[in-house]
Amino acid sequence: MPHSPEEKKKVLARVRRIRGQCEGVERALESGADCAPVLQQIAAIRGAVNGLMSEVLEAHLREQFGEPASDAASRKARVDEMTALVRSYLR
Repeated sequence: MPHSPEEKKKVLARVRRIRGQCEGVERALESGADCAPVLQQIAAIRGAVNGLMSEVLEAHLREQFGEPASDAASRKARVDEMTALVRSYLR
């Protein structure tokens, strides 16, 4: 999770843009907009969410692996956690 004020501000701005995009899709669906622009907006949201996921995942990796593990068990636990996160991200 981004912890520095600058990183946190950047991530929150991204979340707010995504929220705005989702609200735009909601309005389009309520008004009966054509499918093509709605699908294009959904694709843009998916790209934005992937970017957000990538940014938060990178911050987490830096946090977890920026310092050496205290022992082999701790290292294994951290690697297992990262493997699970990456697998869930790639689904």
